[in-house]
Amino acid sequence: MPTAPTSSGQRKAYAVLALGVFAIGWSALFVRWSAVPGWTSAFWRMALAQVVFVPWALAARPAARPRPSRAATRDAVVAGVFFAADLALFNTAVMVSSAANATLLGTNAPIFVALGAWLLYRDRPTRRFWAGFALSFVGMIAIVGTDVVRHPHLGLGDAFAVGGAACYAGYLLYVRRSRQEIDALTFSAISGVAAAATLLLICVIIGTPLHGYPARSWWAMIGLALVTQVVGHLSVAYALGRLPVSRTSIALLGQAPLTAILAVPLLGERLSAQQVLGGALVLGGIYVVNRLPRATAVEPEPLME
Repeated sequence: MPTAPTSSGQRKAYAVLALGVFAIGWSALFVRWSAVPGWTSAFWRMALAQVVFVPWALAARPAARPRPSRAATRDAVVAGVFFAADLALFNTAVMVSSAANATLLGTNAPIFVALGAWLLYRDRPTRRFWAGFALSFVGMIAIVGTDVVRHPHLGLGDAFAVGGAACYAGYLLYVRRSRQEIDALTFSAISGVAAAATLLLICVIIGTPLHGYPARSWWAMIGLALVTQVVGHLSVAYALGRLPVSRTSIALLGQAPLTAILAVPLLGERLSAQQVLGGALVLGGIYVVNRLPRATAVEPEPLME
């Protein structure tokens, strides 16, 4: 039976998603504070997070619960590989290009998500989705528009950011598939190990140093792992098991205005009236997408936790 979007299950999922978006909003700050190559910070983000996820998942798993199927486990591994590629590309974009360009181009994942969901799941985006996305995208342009005008051509860092957005869309789509069977914590452990292994291989191949950094860099990478990965992406993985992937991906756009706000006291950046307006438009777009009519809102099937 259709249920109202204000059900306790959906309220909890949206609250957890909001926590995840807030935690992910710290990502670019920790990457800048680390002052290490993007590939390196991406690896340590995932490797350190697994020190939490793997023991937690093993301890929390009831003995009577059946093992995940091969298909669900494979989807979690593929999601981890996509996420590793996204982190490597986006972190590098933050370090080698303007943060504004990287943010604008790196948050284009909803476009790829909508198209991917259409192709993979026959989940045709609604007019409400496109209206909300258009509003949010205009807000993104307002936030970083000045920098885009100054740098209208796509450089190497911009290409990294676009590639990262496409990879993150692949991650979100495979999260949806895997989370049909696997709980959020188990998924985070499986995909996280796959991501850490992928990033280690990348770092070895390109010769990126993984040690020899000052204490400040290590503290920043620990924060990146615990705040952004453990809290942020575990929350997103939980929400993706209960909310449509298109609406979740739109909500993730909220990290951009959050990052801009946090950068004022923590990085000494100034927040202009244009950025404030852009943040309001982004949040307005998120509201439009998630404000579904009561008659058409359907509670997602409950997942095993």
